[in-house]
Amino acid sequence: MITHEIFPRFYETDAFGHINNTVVAGWFETGREAIFRIFSPDLDPSRMNLILARIEIDFVAQIYYGHPVEIRTGVERLGNSSFTVCQEAWQQGECVARGRAVQVYFDHGSQRPQPLPGVYRDALAALMENKP
Repeated sequence: MITHEIFPRFYETDAFGHINNTVVAGWFETGREAIFRIFSPDLDPSRMNLILARIEIDFVAQIYYGHPVEIRTGVERLGNSSFTVCQEAWQQGECVARGRAVQVYFDHGSQRPQPLPGVYRDALAALMENKP
């Protein structure tokens, strides 16, 4: 499992005084950065053969400004050309959001999914052992 700490910014709050729901998708993407580095250690987009096919987020509790949020990231499933990333956001000892993202290994030239190469599959499989 990969962890990343986020410090909510004041402008991420909404009229109800908690973190706006649109913000969590960006936090989860930031939490997936370590997975992106498996495919491109320097995060060079021209060498990153990944596309995002789906995201889903369940909001479990309100998230507040003024307290850090820990993003926990793991891999839930490996397919032939895709994999599912599972994530949780924790604040003050409570799970406040859960999400999943389906990433596809993609050849931008042919505009087609490609089978996940073994080296990437092995690195992703290692993240399945301790998923959130």
